[in-house]
Amino acid sequence: MSEREADPYGSIARKWLALAERRRAHLMDILQSGRWQNYLSDGELEDQLYELDLICGQLAEIAGTALA
Repeated sequence: MSEREADPYGSIARKWLALAERRRAHLMDILQSGRWQNYLSDGELEDQLYELDLICGQLAEIAGTALA
């Protein structure tokens, strides 16, 4: 059985995971710089970070990778 057949969703999940991790890095950057106040309220920022943690965990599970 080829790897493509054995893991049909792994490569897609890894791409989505990389995208979600870039989004999380961006949010952390604007959090540290204080620019988040120009774009988000306290609650919105917390909600987005919480949602990204959940999404990254789910995608890592699908992709079969461990989060750092």
